[in-house]
Amino acid sequence: MISMRKASKILVCLFIMVFAVSGCGGAKKGPEGDARSQTKQVVNMNLSAEPETIDPGRAKGQPDLTVVNAIMEGLTRYNLKCELEPAMAERWEISDDGRTYKFFIRKDARWSNGDPVTAYDFEYAWKRVLDPEYASSYAYQLYYIENAYEYNDPDNLEVTSPDMVGVKAIDASTLEVTLAVPALHFLGLTAFPTYFPVHKATVEDNPSWDILADTYINNGPFKLVRWEPFQKIVCVKNEAYWDREQVNLDELIFSIVSEESTALALYERNDFDIVYNIPSQELERLKAAPDSGLKIADELAVALYIFNITKEPFDDVRVRKALAAALDRQALADYVTRGGERPAYAYVPYGLPDVNPWDDFRKMGGDYFAESIEEARFWLSEAGYPDGKGFPEVELLINESQDNLRMAQAVQEMWKQNLGIQSVTIRPLEWRMYLGTIFTMEHQIAGAGWGADYLDPMAFLDVYVSFGGNNVSGFKNETYDELIALANSTSDPQVRIGAMHQAEQILMDEMPILPLIFYTKPYLMKDHVKNVRVPSFGPQMEFKWAYIDR
Repeated sequence: MISMRKASKILVCLFIMVFAVSGCGGAKKGPEGDARSQTKQVVNMNLSAEPETIDPGRAKGQPDLTVVNAIMEGLTRYNLKCELEPAMAERWEISDDGRTYKFFIRKDARWSNGDPVTAYDFEYAWKRVLDPEYASSYAYQLYYIENAYEYNDPDNLEVTSPDMVGVKAIDASTLEVTLAVPALHFLGLTAFPTYFPVHKATVEDNPSWDILADTYINNGPFKLVRWEPFQKIVCVKNEAYWDREQVNLDELIFSIVSEESTALALYERNDFDIVYNIPSQELERLKAAPDSGLKIADELAVALYIFNITKEPFDDVRVRKALAAALDRQALADYVTRGGERPAYAYVPYGLPDVNPWDDFRKMGGDYFAESIEEARFWLSEAGYPDGKGFPEVELLINESQDNLRMAQAVQEMWKQNLGIQSVTIRPLEWRMYLGTIFTMEHQIAGAGWGADYLDPMAFLDVYVSFGGNNVSGFKNETYDELIALANSTSDPQVRIGAMHQAEQILMDEMPILPLIFYTKPYLMKDHVKNVRVPSFGPQMEFKWAYIDR
């Protein structure tokens, strides 16, 4: 999942109880007759940026995913305790060899127009994502399914029909999925928007179905009723939703104010109930104010800079290593972001399981590089730019925000002071223009963030396979691809995790990405807002069980 925060996005059944996720303890639902029955239940959250899309098959950024998660639903869903539970599927069966799943769609599952949600909707949606012409950047999340990779590859001449993909609706209520190999984290993936269904008739009749409230058909806790571009997205309780008795909010509003100081001011005058992107220079003041509503949760995410290694001078690994070694990451955490972040000397963050679920993948893997001005100057000189002389004009692209700019300016100054590079220009862009630029590989360096979509190191590592949909670095490495394929094709935890550690070593040796810090998640939430789940992965927040208690 591409994160728009600051520097710019499972082994659930076995590991979720071991790796407790901050913010997922969940307050219990209040008794009937409490303040909720006397007050209109409305939550207004600042989304910070206009979603690029709310088509679940194409959603990839945090604004997209947060809205889609509120208005759509997959086979499974994470509850307030961050446990995976039945959603559109009331139950499932898994074969002894772990390769065949049968999902049984609940009888009362309905689309917002009243039509039943069926297994055919899921089959159609998943094969739509895999269609090469659809060009979903998240299609690789479905590669665990038999023949999914082959069908999604336009150059494959053997698997050319969607009928050959291992997804089939046996009847309206039974979806059978055949995996290429057992994948213990597969159930967790079915809670992610790429695996959500779509209403086939709507999609086929109206190619623009997903950009207007009047034509958007959904199946989640809330229903889209108004979309004012770059201003707000208004949702109401979906009375057709199967679990509507658990939905307390009458209205869920996603406001879109990109300027962080303005959003904070609106929060402090009670126009917003929740604000996610907080100006980092305000954090100390907010920490000292007992009624500010400031909370800092864990987040499985990394801030990084992405090199376009198809363009000079970043096609030279020595340049990339020099720029990485010249940064003081602790200073970035202490003086720029200020939210208790940790320096990142690797790619995969802390908090994900290793071979033993009680071991941490990052702690077991350790650091892959260190900061050293002397080493940085050596690499830059070896690349032909001693003391920065002759280093070409380059552009650092960022998603426009105060904190992104402050981070970029700090990095720019470190490269200037430590390496003599004075030719880095910072270019802020609005979120959707930023995404369009990096996904067409027009950038040289791009500030970004990547967050886990599910609780497994693979949520980070499979991003950088050759030609991966979210790989906007140009990085291609056959050995890396083979290790990721091995990790995805073995049921032996030792082999699987070992392959992922080796893959991360290659990624850090080649350094198409420059890790900066491992994020935390500072946010502001009014005390009267209850039962909002703040996960360390996936969408920003979960509102299904939220309510107002004044």
